[in-house]
Amino acid sequence: MFKRLLTFLILPVSLIACTFLATPVLTQTNADTTKTARHFSATPSITSTPTITDTTTITLTPTSTATMTFTSTPTITDTATITLTPTVTLTPTFDFPDVKVHTQAHCRYGPSSAYLHAADLYPGDTGTVRGRFPYSKWLHVKFDKLNYWCWVSNSVIDVVGNLDTVRYIIPDLQSVGSNMYGPPQNVRASRNGDQVTIFWDQVSMTEDDDRGYFIEAWVCQNGAYLWWTVSFPDQYTTSYTVTDQSGCSNPSSGELYTVEKHGYSLPVKIPWP
Repeated sequence: MFKRLLTFLILPVSLIACTFLATPVLTQTNADTTKTARHFSATPSITSTPTITDTTTITLTPTSTATMTFTSTPTITDTATITLTPTVTLTPTFDFPDVKVHTQAHCRYGPSSAYLHAADLYPGDTGTVRGRFPYSKWLHVKFDKLNYWCWVSNSVIDVVGNLDTVRYIIPDLQSVGSNMYGPPQNVRASRNGDQVTIFWDQVSMTEDDDRGYFIEAWVCQNGAYLWWTVSFPDQYTTSYTVTDQSGCSNPSSGELYTVEKHGYSLPVKIPWP
């Protein structure tokens, strides 16, 4: 009996509690009618304002005093004293052989008496030897009284010094001076046994300029290969015969020049027979 009564009391309370928890608002809109059913006006207000006050104040005061002081004072004492001792290479001063004329003679533009006259020499004239010729005993000398070099026979001078230290040189006839007449023309040669005759046409020169002609040749005589020079006093001599034998290993040859007082023409090769 008591249980039934308790059930009867609890049931209405539960229904009322359910009614307060649900507040439905039904709005239905139709074309013809509008029904608004409001069973309850209950506006639940839930105010939830969480207030979290958590103020954490962290004050970091780093106290780190690290003062690194590097005092690096390098002391490098390296004083290198280099004392150079220069090596002096002495250049020997060449002492040209000295000459002194003992017989009056001519100094010439080449190493034989067939060349043009260059200067007069007198006893007592001095100079130095600057060159020598390989095919004769003439010397190329710079005489103190002259401002140029010329050739002289060693038979008219005294030499003091070693001639073996002096170089050989070949005369350059084109350096002597100028020639206004040109070389001989129509140069030819013929042989008759051991005799070779050379011919050429006359070169007309003034009497003052005329110094004739000059031949420089290599010939074979008695088995010896000889350097041969000959000059002619004037322009009117237009042939020359020389002995040239067989028996030498080198061929005979020659060149012909016109000579006037200013110098030598270009050479003409002789067609040696």
